Amino acid sequence: MRKIRKSGFLKNKSFNIVSRFFISSFIVISFFYVTPIFINFADKNFNNKEFTNNSKNILNNTLNQDKLIEEDATADADERELLYDILEENNSEINLVRYTTSEIDSLFKEVNYNLKDVRDTKLVKPIDIGLLPNEIKNISNTKKRKDMFIKIVLPLIVKENNKIRVDRKRLFTILNKNSNTDIEKKWLEKKYKQYGARKNDLSTLKIRMDEIPVSLAIAQAAKETGWGTSRFALKGNALFGQWTWSGEGLKPKNADKGKDHKVMKFHSLQLSVRAYLRNLNTHSTYKNLRKERTELRNQDKPLDSLILSKHLDKYAETGSQYIEVLQKIIEQNNLKDFDDARLLPSSKDLESLI
Repeated sequence: MRKIRKSGFLKNKSFNIVSRFFISSFIVISFFYVTPIFINFADKNFNNKEFTNNSKNILNNTLNQDKLIEEDATADADERELLYDILEENNSEINLVRYTTSEIDSLFKEVNYNLKDVRDTKLVKPIDIGLLPNEIKNISNTKKRKDMFIKIVLPLIVKENNKIRVDRKRLFTILNKNSNTDIEKKWLEKKYKQYGARKNDLSTLKIRMDEIPVSLAIAQAAKETGWGTSRFALKGNALFGQWTWSGEGLKPKNADKGKDHKVMKFHSLQLSVRAYLRNLNTHSTYKNLRKERTELRNQDKPLDSLILSKHLDKYAETGSQYIEVLQKIIEQNNLKDFDDARLLPSSKDLESLI
C-alpha cells in the first residue's frame, strides 16, 4: 500500500511540476509577445511629442472645397488680447528719426525709387520710413504730395502683406501633414490669439489669415489722413484712423459728447499698417469683406479692391459715400497698379542710407 501510495504521489508531483512548467512558459512567452505591442501603443498615444489631427480631411473637406466656408460667429475679442503683440511693440523705447521731405526725397533718388518703375516692374524698394515728415503738408503740388505719401506707405503695406502670405503658406503646410510638432502647435495657438479665432477653429483662421489689396490699403490711408497731412497721422502715426478705448490715443477735437474713444496712437507707421490689417481680418463689422475675399479665392480670382471696398460702408459714418470716395481714389490714382507689387530684398547699402 505504501509503494502504491508513494508511486501515486510521485505521479501527481510529476504532473504538477510539468503543469507549472508549461504555465510558466506560457506566461513568459505571452509577456515577451504582448510587451512590444503595449510599448508601441504607449509611444503612439502617451509619450509622443507630436499631436495628431485629421489635417488632410480638414484640408480636403474644408479648405479646398467649392462651397463657401462660414467663419465662426465669435464675439469680437478684447482689444488688448487681439493686438497684444502690436501693443508690446508700441511701448518700444527706440526713438525713430523724423526725416524732412527733402531728406526723404534725396533718399528716394539715391536708391532710384520711383512709382513709374514700380508700376512697370512690380518691384518695391524695401525702404522703411518710420514717421511721416511734418513738411508733407507744405507740399503745394498735389501730385508730388501724393507720390511722396504713396512711396512712404507702399513698402510698409507690401511688407505686412508678405508676412501674412508667409503665415498663410505655413498654415496650409501644417494642415497638410498627418501630425504636427510642438513648435507648430505653439505657432497655431499664437495665430488663434492674433486672429481672434477659437482654438482648433482652422476654417476661421484660414478665412481671417489673408491679405488686403495694396490699392485698398493705400486708398484708405489716403482718405483717413488727407494724404498724410492729418494731426492723427503726424502726431500719432495713425494712417487708418483706428479707434481705441483702452490703448494710448489722440482725442478727436470735434468728438460728440458721450463718445470717449480715441484714435489709436502708434510708435511707427509700420505698426499702424499691421493693426489696420488685423482690424479688417478680425472685427465682425468686416465679416462680409472676408466672405467676399474667400469667394474670390475659391474662384481663383485676384483680390479686387473695388469689389472688397463695397463692404467697408461701416468703416466710416458716411457709409456708402465712404465707399464711393475710396473707389474714386483707387481709380483716379491708378492704385491697382500696385496690387501685384513685391518687396525687393533689403541690402546693407540700402539699410545704411536709412
